[in-house]
Amino acid sequence: MGILSRRYCDGQTRRQFLQIGGLAMGGLALPDLLRAEEFSGLGRSHKSVIMVYLSGGLSHQDTFDLKPNAPAEIRGEFKPIPSRVPGIEVGELLPKLASCSDKWSVVRSLVGQRDEHSSFHTLTGWPMNVAQNEGKPHFGSVISKVQGPADSVVPPFVDLFPVMQHKPYNAPGPGHLGVTHSPAKMSGDDLALMRQTLVTPERFRDRRGLLGDLDALRRRVDTSSLAGMDKFYQSAFDVLTSEKVAKALDVEREDPRLRDRYGKGSAKHLGDGAPMWNDQLLAARRLVEAGARCVSVAYGFWDTHGKNFDHLKTHLPLFDQGISALIEDIHMRGMDRDVSVVVWGEFGRTPKINKDAGRDHWAPVNFALFSGGGMKMGQALGSTDALGAYAVSKPTHYQDVLATIYHNLGIDPHSFVPDRSGRPISILPGSASPIEGLI
Repeated sequence: MGILSRRYCDGQTRRQFLQIGGLAMGGLALPDLLRAEEFSGLGRSHKSVIMVYLSGGLSHQDTFDLKPNAPAEIRGEFKPIPSRVPGIEVGELLPKLASCSDKWSVVRSLVGQRDEHSSFHTLTGWPMNVAQNEGKPHFGSVISKVQGPADSVVPPFVDLFPVMQHKPYNAPGPGHLGVTHSPAKMSGDDLALMRQTLVTPERFRDRRGLLGDLDALRRRVDTSSLAGMDKFYQSAFDVLTSEKVAKALDVEREDPRLRDRYGKGSAKHLGDGAPMWNDQLLAARRLVEAGARCVSVAYGFWDTHGKNFDHLKTHLPLFDQGISALIEDIHMRGMDRDVSVVVWGEFGRTPKINKDAGRDHWAPVNFALFSGGGMKMGQALGSTDALGAYAVSKPTHYQDVLATIYHNLGIDPHSFVPDRSGRPISILPGSASPIEGLI
C-alpha cells in the first residue's frame, strides 16, 4: 500500500489528511495562505468589510424605493413608512431599519448590472462571463493580496457562503491571484474542524507528526522547492490550534439578549439560494472584531417571480431584524469608523407585477445599502422615475460600490496587483470611483 493511500483508524487517508490539515479552505492549504506576503499586513490599521449578498435579487420597489403614487400594478401591497431621518421612507416591513436610518445610507440608482443570477457583479465587480474568462478575483482575495492578514492567526478573508444549489450564486474564487488568496471557508466540516470537534488534540498532534514525516520525504526529493516550509507549517498549526477564530465563530458566547436582537434564523436553504441564518451576521461581526479584513455572507433567496408579497411578508421581518442589528451593533461597539457594511444583490425587480403576483428580473436599476466605514450616513442617494424603472438622478455604476469598499480599506481601486505570473492587473477600471456623497 502506497504511503499516500494508507488508511488510519478514523477512515482518513494521508492524502485526505493533507486536505483536512489545510482546513479545506476551498482547496487552500494553510501554509500557502500564511506564506502570502510574509504577514505583510501586520501592524497596519485594521479596516474591514462585511458584505451581505442577497441571492436572487431583492425587490427595490417593496423595500427602499417605494412608489406609493404609481398605479396599483406597480406600487404593490406595501405602504411606505417614515424613518428616523426626515425625507427617507422605507417599506412597512422594515420598521427596525427605519428606526436606525441615521446609521445607514442607501443608493437607489445603481446601474450597469446584467440580467444574470450570479454573485459575480457584487463580489468581483465584473459580469460573470468576464470574471470567468479573465480570472477576475473575489474582492476579498484582492484585499488578502494587497494587505495580508491583520492578525497572524486570523485569515484576512473569510467566506461564510454555504454551497448553494444554483452554482453561480456561490462565491467566486481568487482568479488570477491564485489559491494562496482563496477565502477561509467557514461552514460545515470546516467550521467543525475549527472548533476541533472532528479532531481531538491528541490526534491532531499525531497528524502533525505525520505531516512532518511526509515533509521529510518530500525534502529528499526536492529540497530547493521546500526551503522555509517549516516556518509556514508552524504558522498553519498556530492558526488551527488557536482559539481565536473558533471563539469568534461561536456566537453562543454572546449575551443572549444580543443574539436575540439579531434573531437566529435557520441554516436551511431557501429555494436554490442562501439561507436566512442571522447567526452568520453576528459571526461576521465577531470575525472582523477578531481580525478578519473581509467577511462575505450570502443571505436569503429573493427571486420572487411568483407570490412576491407573500414571500416578503414571511422573510423581510427577519431581514429587517438581522441587518438592523448588525448595523446597530457595529455602531454601539465604536467600530463604525473601521468596518464597512454593504448589503445588495445582483439586480432589482420589474416595476410591473406579473400575473402570478410576482416581480421578474430587472437589471436597469437596483439598490445598495451601506453602513459604517467612516461613510456619511442618513442619506438616500440617487432616485428613479415614477415607476422605479430607471435611474433619473445620480446613476451609480455597480463597480463604484467595490471602488468605495476598496477606498474605505485604504486600497486604491485603480492600482495594479500582480497575477501568478507577475503581470500587473488593474483592480477596477479607471471609470470606477468611490461614490460621491458617501466618502
